[in-house]
Formats: sequence, C-alpha cells, structure tokens
Amino acid sequence: MEPNEIEEDEFGFSRNYFLSKELGNSGKKSGRKLADIDIVEEQELREAMANMEQKHEKEIDELIKSYKSLYQEWVCELRCGFGLLMYGFGSKRTLLEDFATTALTEHSVVVINGYLQSINLKQVVITLAELLWDQVKTQQKTTSRSLVKDQQPFNTRSVDDLIAFLDGKNQDDSESFVCVLVHNIDGPGLRDSDTQQYLARIAACSNIRMVASIDHVNALLLWDKKMVHTQFNWYWHHVPTFAPYKVEAMFLPLILAQGGNSQNVKTATIVLQSLTPNAQSIFKALAEHQLAHPDEEGMPVNNLYTICRERFLVSSQITLNSHLTEFKDHELVKTRRDSDGQDCLYIPIPNEALEKIIKDISQ
Repeated sequence: MEPNEIEEDEFGFSRNYFLSKELGNSGKKSGRKLADIDIVEEQELREAMANMEQKHEKEIDELIKSYKSLYQEWVCELRCGFGLLMYGFGSKRTLLEDFATTALTEHSVVVINGYLQSINLKQVVITLAELLWDQVKTQQKTTSRSLVKDQQPFNTRSVDDLIAFLDGKNQDDSESFVCVLVHNIDGPGLRDSDTQQYLARIAACSNIRMVASIDHVNALLLWDKKMVHTQFNWYWHHVPTFAPYKVEAMFLPLILAQGGNSQNVKTATIVLQSLTPNAQSIFKALAEHQLAHPDEEGMPVNNLYTICRERFLVSSQITLNSHLTEFKDHELVKTRRDSDGQDCLYIPIPNEALEKIIKDISQ
C-alpha cells in the first residue's frame, strides 16, 4: 500500500472515531440532581470523626520527638534570614505552636490562622508594627539612648507604609525579629493572589521572619519564582505528623454533611461549572433579577427570553427551553405562579448563597 493511501486510511479512521463519539453523546444529558447527593447531619458526622481512634500512637510520638530535636536548627535558619515552610501529611498546628512557645521565647510571635474563611490582613500588619515598635523602644532604653519621637498611630497608616516600617532599619540587633506563624498559608482565607503578594512582601521585611505550613496539593501554584526564592526565601521541611485536622476542619463545610447554605453553594456551583458558558450566563441573568427584585414571585419566562436575546445568549425560545429543562432537572430552577396566574421562574436558594454562587462561577 502506498504511503498516501495509509495516511488517508488513518485520517478516515480518526475522523470516524471522533464523529461517532460526538454523535453518540449528542442526545445524552446528565440525570444527576442536588437531591440525589446522600448527605447526613453535620453534627452527626463531626461526632463520628471525633470518636475515630488514632492508630500507631507510639510511632507518631517518636516522630514528633524527632522534630522537637530540630527546634534549635530551625531557630538558626530563621536568624540566617530564611522562612520555614512545613509540609507533609497531617495537621502541623500543634507542632508549630509548640515550636513557637518553646524555641521562640525571645521573640514576639503573631499567629495567622489561614484555615479561617476570612482574615483581616491589615490588622495583622498593624500588630506586627506595634510589636516591632515595642522592641525598638526596649532596645533604646537598654542602650541609654533617647527615645525616638512618638510616631503616627499605626492603625491610621496604610498597609504600604506599615510594610515600609517593618522593612526599615529599626533595630541594632540583626538577630532580633518578629515572627509570623501562619497555619495553612494556602488556606481559604489567604489563597487569593493579592493576599499572597502582601504576605510575600511582609516575609521579605528585614525585621520579620515567617514560619508557615501548607496542606493543599496545589499550594505551590500560589507563588512565582521571585516569591519562593527571594521574598519568602523558604527553607523546606518535610514534617508529616499524621495528626487529624480537627481544628482546621471545624471552620470548613463538610462535603458529606448537610450544611445549609454552604452545602447549597458548593453543590450548585459544581453543577453550574459543568454546564456551557451560555447556560451559566442564562442562570446569572435569572439570579441577578431575583436578587434585584426579592419581593417578586419570580421572573416570567418571556422576560428572561427577552434579556437573553438582547445579550445574544439564545437564538430562539426552543434554545432557552432546553437550558431551562436542564436547570429544572438539576433542581437549580423551579416554576411557580404569581398573583396574576402567570408562570414564573425562581431559584430555590437564599439570596446570600445565590450571591456566592454567582461570584464563584464568574471567576
């Protein structure tokens, strides 16, 4: 057989293969619904987790003792200007707090709990500046030098000004610093790009040292090369503790538990993200109307169709109906009659949760 004939046969085979796949799936649609998710009461699930017995306690205790023997090495690394990044399976919260209370007694320590849903980063920077200022005044007293004039209150200054103060030459002792201890620097309260940039700038300050833990599998995607090697200047330590994430998990909605609005947001977002961009935009149009008119029974189908036509989301009523059918199949949208007897569409999710869903699918 000639080479050209072989290439034509291979092309025809591949084309027919993908064509059959496309035709075979064209008539299918997902039958999954939110109500199909088998969930239990959150309190019941948490009690079951609390009663789980820990295995290999003796071996784990020996492992933790081996980490404690490294405390002085870790302090030396901080004094040399490195930041400590702890990784490995298991919660490192207890280990890091023990390190801070036993090996960093000569230094001020500020703790950031990254596993919380929201964190006031400016307040953290203000606290760091106040602690550093206290150290400066203490040094001036011990060296019999006149005190620096009182500065502008830190809570009235911008974050950039505060970071500049933390990076200034404020102390005579280069080994004196304020330590920032960050539990789960990859946690939900710190995961956005702007926050990570500010944390990197704080870690790069001459009077600051950072000790942090990571647990998310994609944590390294938070940083670029400059942040890792220059600003954070991480010294990596593999410290698996095999400890349960009891405290950290208290502030996160459990996937298998009935968590009210949090669970509705999670499951609805998962379903919407599996749909086409046009379908998501149609859902957002309905959601925006519902948020803007909370006292109405819903949105008439004709009104939704007009908006979708204006935004070039659908070309016909049939197209819109197919999207609405999919929404109804997943129980994202329901229909009810208003006081005039007109069928209206509404989303059976509280407005607060609905705002969160729109934000999630818009990212």
